[in-house]
Amino acid sequence: MAAKWEKQGATTGALTFEIAQDKIKEGLDKAFTRVKKTLNVPGFRKGHVSRTIFDRMYGESALYEDALNIVLPDAYDAAVTETGIDPVDQPSVDVESMDEDKPWVIKATVTVKPDVTLGDYKGLTVDKPDREVSDDEVASELDKRREAQAELVVKDDTPAENGDTVTIDYVGTSDGKEFDGGSAKNYSLELGSNSFIPGFEDQLVGHKAGEDVLVKVTFPENYQAEELKGKDAEFQVTIHEVKEKQLPALDDDFAKDLDEDVDTLEELKIKVKSELQQKKDDAAEDAIQEQAISEAVDNATIEEIPQAMIDTEVHNQLDQYMGNMQRQGINPQMYYQLTGTTEDDLKKQFTADAASRVKTSLVLEAIVASEKIEATDEQVNAEIKDLAGEYNMSEDAVRKALTEDMLKHDIGVKDAIKIITDSVKEVEPKADDKKEDAEEK
Repeated sequence: MAAKWEKQGATTGALTFEIAQDKIKEGLDKAFTRVKKTLNVPGFRKGHVSRTIFDRMYGESALYEDALNIVLPDAYDAAVTETGIDPVDQPSVDVESMDEDKPWVIKATVTVKPDVTLGDYKGLTVDKPDREVSDDEVASELDKRREAQAELVVKDDTPAENGDTVTIDYVGTSDGKEFDGGSAKNYSLELGSNSFIPGFEDQLVGHKAGEDVLVKVTFPENYQAEELKGKDAEFQVTIHEVKEKQLPALDDDFAKDLDEDVDTLEELKIKVKSELQQKKDDAAEDAIQEQAISEAVDNATIEEIPQAMIDTEVHNQLDQYMGNMQRQGINPQMYYQLTGTTEDDLKKQFTADAASRVKTSLVLEAIVASEKIEATDEQVNAEIKDLAGEYNMSEDAVRKALTEDMLKHDIGVKDAIKIITDSVKEVEPKADDKKEDAEEK
């Protein structure tokens, strides 16, 4: 009989298929080859018992379980291909029959991708993003670059202010006892940076070099050290030095020092505006794409998303995140120690929107199918070249790491996104939306 798929739920069903006698024979032969290596049969050297003797002593059926394990994966894959289903989890397999000299009949309970009913995904309306770069934004960017070029100059006999950097020794105590990490010497601290416990920096403002200051604080309830959460503490602080930032003058000399490709401040302003424009244009395109995809997904209908797909998405996100950390020299144990979190905490974080990410993927894949998008060899080669450049790998290494199906899938999804975004209609945001954006800024 041919493979048969019977849908039983929104994302589950029964896949029934046969394993032919020729495949069964191959499996039995391989199973016997493995088993005989461990057999001790009187009159035969270990591993040299014949198949005839084995069958006479134990019966061929003694090999059935091992033979099934050998031939089942290929038989299952063939049945999946024949029926055109798309499994998302390991099947639950039951043996219907394993009669001698007959095909074996297998029934697998399979979880598959859900059906997607697409709604509108072309001609969607999105908010027109702000692309204008103002003079104030250019001035703000120049101020940031001046800050980056600032020098720290010692203040003589002048009280420290917010923005100044102080060099201090400090010793902290709680309940009269020093605690781990509560002391340091010659520590540089920028006042107002909020890098210390709330209230610590504020109490150094107004004090001069050479002064001793008793700083009293309360640790936050969410402080990483369990024994210090919510506890009162005192820090005996000695201020050795107070330095203030000295910003360079905003003139032609500053422009030339900052960028060798410009000669005047006006040229620098033009270049900065161009760079900010590029960033705004990129951000605008990202915002259009995000809103359009979100609308296309909202317009689609998916009856049910299997938990297996959500679990796989969380697992993939975790692997990708930790892979990025390891490329920065931070292994998982170090990461959890530095952040005071656990793997379960990270999984919960990724679980929060996993269903949304899965739904988005399903909708984009459905658009690929609806539009009959097929990646060409030229697109695959170009994708490999781009990935090799992005990750500093050879093209051969990329080909080994990613299958052609994976590459074609990703290219198809990109083309689907392009179909969505190329047809959008930009409209001015509502007055309330503009007000919210202004308040956020």
